[in-house]
Amino acid sequence: MDGNKLAVDVDLLKKYDRPGPRYTSYPTAPYFHAGIGADDYVRHLASDASGEPQPFSLYVHLPFCDTLCYFCGCTMMVTRNPQKVDQYIDYLEKEIQLLRPHLHPARKVAQLHWGGGTPTHLSPAQIRRLGQILHEHFSFSDDAELSVEIDPRELTREHLAALRAVGFHRCSLGVQDFDPRVQMAVNRVQPEAVVRQAMSWARELGFQSINIDLIYGLPFQRVETFAATLEAVLALDPDRLAVFSYAHLPQLIKHQGLIQDEWLPAPEEKLQLLKLSIEQLTGAGYVYIGMDHFARPEDELARALRSGTLYRNFQGYSTRAGLDLIALGMSGITMLSSLYVQNHKTLPAYYQALDAGALPTLRGVELTTDDRLRRNVIVQLMCNFVLNKAAIETQYGIEFDAYFAEALHQLEPLQAERLIHLGDDELAVTPAGRLLIRNIVMNFDAYYQQKAGQKPQFSRTV
Repeated sequence: MDGNKLAVDVDLLKKYDRPGPRYTSYPTAPYFHAGIGADDYVRHLASDASGEPQPFSLYVHLPFCDTLCYFCGCTMMVTRNPQKVDQYIDYLEKEIQLLRPHLHPARKVAQLHWGGGTPTHLSPAQIRRLGQILHEHFSFSDDAELSVEIDPRELTREHLAALRAVGFHRCSLGVQDFDPRVQMAVNRVQPEAVVRQAMSWARELGFQSINIDLIYGLPFQRVETFAATLEAVLALDPDRLAVFSYAHLPQLIKHQGLIQDEWLPAPEEKLQLLKLSIEQLTGAGYVYIGMDHFARPEDELARALRSGTLYRNFQGYSTRAGLDLIALGMSGITMLSSLYVQNHKTLPAYYQALDAGALPTLRGVELTTDDRLRRNVIVQLMCNFVLNKAAIETQYGIEFDAYFAEALHQLEPLQAERLIHLGDDELAVTPAGRLLIRNIVMNFDAYYQQKAGQKPQFSRTV
């Protein structure tokens, strides 16, 4: 079972541990600006609709939670008022009604994802209602992938039955850590039995893929306790795992101040937690997809990695490369071929725009030719760990080594460390380099490389 096992050099990780973007987009979100609005969104949708109708991904942001997890960095709000959720669904339908005329009627949804917040904070009836609204307004392809994020603490079997009834067949369960002391410190008490029950219901109801999310770097985590969590998670036999690094940014995320700095693992221990996670999961037979993601060898993600068709967007790694991503709901980010646009990040502003009959756009960025070129390079490296220079040259009419001379110069030390191989025809990332892929692609990020001014705050790369 250990044919996929990766060995992790902690000293190497420590050397390259620095703040950097996660590259769920390029340009990254800190460079979005208020000069992009609804008119730009509509113009780009019209441009994309001028050719053969293409399938697209649909993301619905559902911001509500029952309680506040202190580590959370998502756009969310705590409510126990079901009327607030009903009102939000009303406004989602308003947004769809404003947006739908600008999408080619023949375009079909190839992927649907509900994120949050906690989508299962919706009642089963609300889940069915929102599912019905989406199916009334959009056509879905026969092989559409429908996935949803789940909080096992709020879950009933009826929630999962409602999700299946509206077409969901993939789900992701937030676990983070099974250690009771860690759970108390982050205000997320969630016994292992609750997760086991949720997975049992999901399998019984026919969910085809179950993912578990974990976080390393949380308060009071230690190697021996997190090893026990990993062992318990492996016993649950998930299809995929995501093991995220906790980014402690209380200056940006106010409620993270409820986590005291002295509770957190020391930087050296946090790196040991990462080493443990990668070695224990790959030793158990999971394939390291990239960054935080692991999957069984037969999973679609692993197959896409092997075939060179993996993709990356705001939901992380994906198997449907190149699809436009249309986002609904407050704070949602739409990703078109040459435009990113984000919705208003507060409910009052989101509601006010829709009441005025306008798409609720807050900010965005229009991509230049250079942006699209660099995005392609970054996505290729992050997803497939190899880049064919000639293919890029043909697609964009450039001489690769000349165009990226500065980036290639900056990569020389990484080649000396055997993190990459710079050849005449390709740039290949080595197994050791895959663990530092963010550091590698940062060299192709023209915005990050700008020396003038203060850089945005990013999470650390490991």
